[in-house]
Amino acid sequence: MKQTQNFTEGKIFAPLIRFALPVLLALLLQTMYGAVDLLVVGQFGTSADVSAVSTGSMVMHTVTVVITGLAMGLTVLVGHKIGEGLREEAGSIIGSGIWLFGVLAVAVSVVMVFAAPAMAELMQAPAEALEKTITYLIICSAGAVFIVAYNLVGSIFRGIGDSVMPLVTVAIACVLNIVGDLVLVALFHMGTAGAAIATVFAQAVSVALSLILIRRRELPFAMNAKSLRPNGKQIRQILLLGIPIALQDLLVSISFLAITAIVNGLGLTASAGVGVAEKLCGFVMLVPSAFMQAMSAFVAQNMGAGKPLRAQKALLWGVVSSLAVGTVMWYLTFFHGNLLAGLFARDAAVIAAAADYLKAYAIDCLLTSFLFCFIGYFNGTGNTVFVMLQGIIGAFGVRLPVSWFVSRQAWASLFHIGLATPASSLVQILLCGIYFFYVRKRQKRNI
Repeated sequence: MKQTQNFTEGKIFAPLIRFALPVLLALLLQTMYGAVDLLVVGQFGTSADVSAVSTGSMVMHTVTVVITGLAMGLTVLVGHKIGEGLREEAGSIIGSGIWLFGVLAVAVSVVMVFAAPAMAELMQAPAEALEKTITYLIICSAGAVFIVAYNLVGSIFRGIGDSVMPLVTVAIACVLNIVGDLVLVALFHMGTAGAAIATVFAQAVSVALSLILIRRRELPFAMNAKSLRPNGKQIRQILLLGIPIALQDLLVSISFLAITAIVNGLGLTASAGVGVAEKLCGFVMLVPSAFMQAMSAFVAQNMGAGKPLRAQKALLWGVVSSLAVGTVMWYLTFFHGNLLAGLFARDAAVIAAAADYLKAYAIDCLLTSFLFCFIGYFNGTGNTVFVMLQGIIGAFGVRLPVSWFVSRQAWASLFHIGLATPASSLVQILLCGIYFFYVRKRQKRNI
């Protein structure tokens, strides 16, 4: 069965959905991959373990989104070459990407291991959970090379129109992580350390098995020993596209980390509650996130083929589809947040805190249906500098200052602090809308 897709011909909605569904399933499994740690620790550990895993996993998530952002540069560039029909050049670009991310993998592992204590203190991890947070970070950082590896695999295959291989990769990791958590945390009661070890082990085995599967595939690009040599020009192209995305994702994550640090200062219950809510938000945002990634690949191929109007139609279909699901998620999150939070915690106070924070995220379920599709569209067109700028404005011009200001008020609850996130999304949507019409006008002029 042919798994790669050419998005430049035929219908738009059906191919977009067929590509987005495996992306959605992969994101679901990846979210479960992180959530299982918290779920098992929440049932078999202490509140300190829950706080440590939630804080530590947020730091590692920040590392992951930076890598994913850089890899998006590879996705877009490969997509453009596939759209142009330049298969050999696509293979050469992939080879340069492998070399680039190999160096990055080693650097990230070394830096993060030594930075773990400082990161835990910077996050204002509660005193009861500080040592556990450091332990989690050190163990996971030692396996950062595997985070880089399977994000690289995903970016390459999304660029060639194959969203199934990334799904297989993360599915393997998710299953292994669940088994590892049950053995090390539930059976041997290793708490935070057990959750971290299970995570690294799952990533390592997943990468090894994925490489074996890839070798048996017939790929739509040409690669040989020469392709694996680093090409300075191609590496610069990857970085020029990927760095703005990675920087935007990094700064957005930093703003969320800063909010977590603000909440950590409110005590252990608030810290654990927001940690649980953030894990649930990972599930809530799955559909818009899936459409963002699918949109990037779909638009990249069509821009490479010189079909900007087809790319704009894909944006419309993406927004409509994402909004339909977002409305359902808004209802569940706003009115039944306590039931959702109960999946990750037993403490009634922690559940109540998480449910309060989730009410604000419910509003964002509607807004991100627009925002994430816009971001995917602009990534696919190569306008990654704009993506970076609007993300910075949203994070540091709205989300962070609003959350800090509200947290200083006597009447503030976690719901009020959480409202900073939809406020930021609203501003970013306005910026994206203005820039979209500017780009469309420019494209019409060129046509």
